[in-house]
Amino acid sequence: MESRADVLIATIVVIFLFAALSAALALVAVALHRPTTVPLTVAGGLVVLCFLVVSVLPYNVPLLLGAALAFLGVALSVLGGNPFSRWALAAADGGRTKEGTRGGILVELMAERAQPREEEILRGGTAIGYLERTAVALGILAGFPAVIAIIVALKGIGRFTELATPAARERFIVGTLASLLWASTVAGMLWLAIW
Repeated sequence: MESRADVLIATIVVIFLFAALSAALALVAVALHRPTTVPLTVAGGLVVLCFLVVSVLPYNVPLLLGAALAFLGVALSVLGGNPFSRWALAAADGGRTKEGTRGGILVELMAERAQPREEEILRGGTAIGYLERTAVALGILAGFPAVIAIIVALKGIGRFTELATPAARERFIVGTLASLLWASTVAGMLWLAIW
C-alpha cells in the first residue's frame, strides 16, 4: 500500500513529465519546417531532464497515465527525430549537399567517356525515418530494444546500392544515427517512467 506522500510525489512526477514532453513536442513542431538550433536544443534538454528525473526517482507512472504518457512520448519520438536528423545532417555537411525534388539528395555520378551527371539518390528518407522511429519507440516500450539492430540491418540492405558516393554514405550514417539516437532516448525515458 502506497503512502499519501508516495502518491503525491508520483503525481508531481507525472505532471512534470506531461508538461515537459508537451513543451518538447511543441518546440519540435516549431522546428519541423525549418530545423533551428534553439528549439531543438531546448527540446533535447527537456527530454534529457525527463530522462534524469525518471532514472533517479524510484516511482513508476501508474499504468493508465503511463499509456497516455507513452502516446505523447511516441509522438515526440517520431516527430522530433525529423528536425533533429535534418539539423544533424546540415551540421555534418555544412549545407553543401543539394536536395532533390523527390526528397533525396543530388550527387554527381561519373561515367566513362561521358559527362558527369547529377542523379537523385536516397529518396524517401523522410518517410523511412518516420517509420524507423515509430518501430524503435514501440519496440523499446514493448521491451524489445533489439528492434534497433533489425532496423539498421534492413536499412543497410535496402540502401546498399545507393551508397556508392561518400556524400550518400555520410548522409545515410549521420541521418540514421541521429534519428535512432532521438527515438531511443525518448523511448528509453518512457520505458523507465512506466516500467
